Amino acid sequence: MIKKSKKIILAGLVSTITAAYLFSSFAQARDTSIKRSAPSSAKEKLEAYIKFTQILNVIESEYVDDINTTTLVDKALKGLMANLDSHSTFMDAKSYKDLTVQTNGEFGGLGISVGMKDGALTVIAPLTGTPAFGAGVKSGDIILKIDDKATIGMSIDESVKLMRGKPKTDIVLTIIRKKEPRPLEIKITRDIIKIQSVYAKIIEDKILYIHITSFDQKVIKGVKESIKENPNTEGIILDFRNNPGGLLDQAVGLVDLFVDEGVIVSQKGKTKKENIKYEAHKKDSDTQTPIVVLVNGGSASASEIVSGALQDFNRAIVVGEKTFGKGSVQIVMPIGKLEALKLTVARYYLPSGRTIQAVGVTPNIIVHAGKIEQQENSMFLKERDLKKHLQGELDKITPKEEIKVDENITSQKNEIDLDSKIITEEQLYNDAQLKSSVDILKALMITKQGKK
Repeated sequence: MIKKSKKIILAGLVSTITAAYLFSSFAQARDTSIKRSAPSSAKEKLEAYIKFTQILNVIESEYVDDINTTTLVDKALKGLMANLDSHSTFMDAKSYKDLTVQTNGEFGGLGISVGMKDGALTVIAPLTGTPAFGAGVKSGDIILKIDDKATIGMSIDESVKLMRGKPKTDIVLTIIRKKEPRPLEIKITRDIIKIQSVYAKIIEDKILYIHITSFDQKVIKGVKESIKENPNTEGIILDFRNNPGGLLDQAVGLVDLFVDEGVIVSQKGKTKKENIKYEAHKKDSDTQTPIVVLVNGGSASASEIVSGALQDFNRAIVVGEKTFGKGSVQIVMPIGKLEALKLTVARYYLPSGRTIQAVGVTPNIIVHAGKIEQQENSMFLKERDLKKHLQGELDKITPKEEIKVDENITSQKNEIDLDSKIITEEQLYNDAQLKSSVDILKALMITKQGKK
């Protein structure tokens, strides 16, 4: 933790400026075209510090406009952090305060998770039920402009700051979407972001479908309650599509519900304190119920850890599309009371030793999003459909006022449509990835029964 920033920086600046004049020959002799990946020697460090302070002095004395030294150093730090990776950043007083607001409570925003992919500001996922989701923002969209500001060269933190704002205020995102011939403009109204992280539904009586939208502190509790409320479950589908991640302990705990031994995930960094292993435990572990995991390009971080770990343990079949590839660890280190560094200090590794950083998790079975066309056979109508069909035939020959409508047909249909705990056959056919997952899970369930 860094506690005394400004005094140290200023004191160091004065001493280094003095050293710059004493040892300026070192900087002049150094070949700046050489790129070094190995740790710097004491001499190389000194030469680098000298070069920095020399340039700082030149800017202060020669730049056309007067510029405050603290402002200049802050700009340099932001540029330095941005060039490390897309997740590391220097947070000034305002940025640090904004982070605290985001972490501690509700805020006005869009409900969108973003990341840098190939240098472009990319939507990881819109969170279910948020303004961005309702407006039609999709995973994989590239944000070209936020209102009238271009995102080229913009950091993730800067973009997030622009997208947040007072609830009920509007913002326009200009996006590039695959297969669209020109950029799209999407108007979104900010709102207070409240996320329900766990949704549980039933498919065909025996399959428990659990959709986890993000990994907040209530995930493990929500999943346990869903399983407890459905004791007749014979198979589970975990849906992590468009899940941008969240708390590591919740991801580890979720895997621990379904495996009873082994390293779930490990993180490795430069310092020993960042080298940590998270292991499974035998207590209350369900190692028998067949599981299918659903992922797509919007599945990132914690959701990649869960899906990748269950895949490595051969505990689940992963279905869908390749995940985002965010497998690095960031910590926030305060600098004094008002500023902070958000720094990448480690990377996550799955049980097999593979990393997900910039690679992602490749499903066992690739299934792209879309619908499945149903071939209806009019000769084989279900009882409910048959009643409707016969009533339609009567309409052709009977005056409308003499027809008696079976009220039970309409009420039953409404009950099914309004019951958020059930996924209907029609909904399955409208979601090719989910339909494939159900079919695969049924095969696993039959295989398990055959082993008994």
